[in-house]
Amino acid sequence: MISKINKKDIREKRHQRIRNKINGTPERPRLAVFRSNSNIYAQIIDDEAHKTLCAASTLDKDLSAQIAEMTKTEAAKTVGEKIAKLAQSNNIEEVVFDRGGFLYHGRVKALAEGAREAGLKL
Repeated sequence: MISKINKKDIREKRHQRIRNKINGTPERPRLAVFRSNSNIYAQIIDDEAHKTLCAASTLDKDLSAQIAEMTKTEAAKTVGEKIAKLAQSNNIEEVVFDRGGFLYHGRVKALAEGAREAGLKL
């Protein structure tokens, strides 16, 4: 009998391979992205201090009215712009991009491009 491929397990293995290579420091924290079917989440994390410095998602109250009529990709770009503004308010100019095992395509790519356009260096 053929067993079904579990895509979540494959993504989590890919994420662990990525996390073994990248690490967030106080000078250059990690921008971690998680994408669910309906939402996208972004956090800027200092791995040495084990602290989340700032976070943004499509569930934020100030963004929910703004992204109500947008597509998921457009909403992801808006979240990228917001996380970049939050990072700049915390004096963070440069980050390491952690795509969380997701392919750099679609919503993940839109979030990264939105953050770049808002002035964050990835």
